[in-house]
Amino acid sequence: MHTFFLRILPATLAGLLLALASEYAVARPSRRTAGLAYVPATDSAYSPERHRLDVYAPKAAGPGLRPVVVFIHGGSWNSGNKNFYSFIGRRLAKQGVVAVVINYRLAPQVRVPQMADDCARAVHWTAAHIRQYGGDPQRLFVMGHSAGAGLAALLTADDRLFTRRGLTENPIKGAILDDPAGLDMLEYLQKLQYPGDEQYLVPFGRQPQVWREVSALYHVTARTPPYLVFVGGDTYPSISSSSARFRQKLTQLGRPPQYHVLPGKQHIPMVLQLYWQHNVIYRELLTFVGA
Repeated sequence: MHTFFLRILPATLAGLLLALASEYAVARPSRRTAGLAYVPATDSAYSPERHRLDVYAPKAAGPGLRPVVVFIHGGSWNSGNKNFYSFIGRRLAKQGVVAVVINYRLAPQVRVPQMADDCARAVHWTAAHIRQYGGDPQRLFVMGHSAGAGLAALLTADDRLFTRRGLTENPIKGAILDDPAGLDMLEYLQKLQYPGDEQYLVPFGRQPQVWREVSALYHVTARTPPYLVFVGGDTYPSISSSSARFRQKLTQLGRPPQYHVLPGKQHIPMVLQLYWQHNVIYRELLTFVGA
């Protein structure tokens, strides 16, 4: 992880803008409903920009309700926007999945616990409303890249994010993690071993207990839903090492994840490859969610 987030945004934006330009040049067999608010405007925390999500549903009618994937973007916990990831919503919908691509509040306005709460509220909204778009709330999965994958992992493991919002159980049936960052921020921030690591004290604060609370590694149990994990073979050492520890912990609990190291892939290409419909992540994802 370390200082790579300082370099992610410009390169990621360039690649995604190219993808978006290409997206509008081709026919898209999906239906997008954009800018839906998942937090009421009367809520004291409401952000008219960040508490929004887009739903992508297949245009073709299916024999029944379809599996649902909620995608959480990355960006160092301080940047990113759902609009950069429309290609993921389109690709999932084209393959028979109802996709929900969300925004959430970012640092420095809020810290990671509030980001996790936003994401949980987006999942809660999805579980309550996705039938209107042909999605099955009983087959609801989360997916993310980088910081977004860390949040997806946390939502799947920490049921308290939903019970504190009045739900009796976690609605998530599994998570797809694409080169996840933030799986173990307790160890990472205790070490601060890379130049520039102090920047992460802005989104995570300075309390080790909070670092632990927002790290999925410390919440997984023998009852945690399954994980499908992809790690770039040439990604950052902190991501590969924390992902390996996460895999080891799940395996010790009797819940070994489906775990794939993609040779030669660096961190940014791990999300950009999702522009292509038939890449290995989509192939494995469709089986994982039962599409």
